[in-house]
Amino acid sequence: MQNIAVIYHSAHGHTEHIARTIAASARSVAHTDVQLLQAEELATAPERLLPFDGYILGSPTYLGGVSAPVKAFMDATGPLWRSQQLRGRLAAGFTVSALPAGDKQSTLLSMFVFCMQHGMLWIGNPILPEQHLGVPYDEAANRLGSWSGLMAQAEKASTPDFFVPGDIRTATLFGRHFAETLQRLGSRGARAHSPEAAR
Repeated sequence: MQNIAVIYHSAHGHTEHIARTIAASARSVAHTDVQLLQAEELATAPERLLPFDGYILGSPTYLGGVSAPVKAFMDATGPLWRSQQLRGRLAAGFTVSALPAGDKQSTLLSMFVFCMQHGMLWIGNPILPEQHLGVPYDEAANRLGSWSGLMAQAEKASTPDFFVPGDIRTATLFGRHFAETLQRLGSRGARAHSPEAAR
């Protein structure tokens, strides 16, 4: 059994909706267990990360970066960084903003650097933008053209579950891809490089 944590903060429910879509898709892959964890809770108990083989981080993009609760969670993992207890685990990221661009790339890059400092293995978003295949823009997977992670757009005044079909399709494919990649590598292979495995 592979264990995945989807770690997120969501102020208005949009990021949570994408997190739940990703989790449901990853969970559909055989022998995969997925838990949704709020960044605020992990900031006070970062050791809860240890049982998992892979992590998918999610944050709204605020002023070109992760939200304060996600940053607080990242900072709280300092003791795990010093002992490199997360080294070799798989990681990926996603973000939501109200604008098509919104500097979401900066948010994904901050997640990437955080995971690299922990020695994790980053999984990108290999989905080809489907509008190039003739799929209508709002229905196309990876319509926003992000390969470093998942990007989604939600209008500021919209309900938490109001996304164009393409963004939901992207989240579904993204979650499945992460879980399938974790299955191929296997938790034994990922954890073989971690310090505790050598003890």
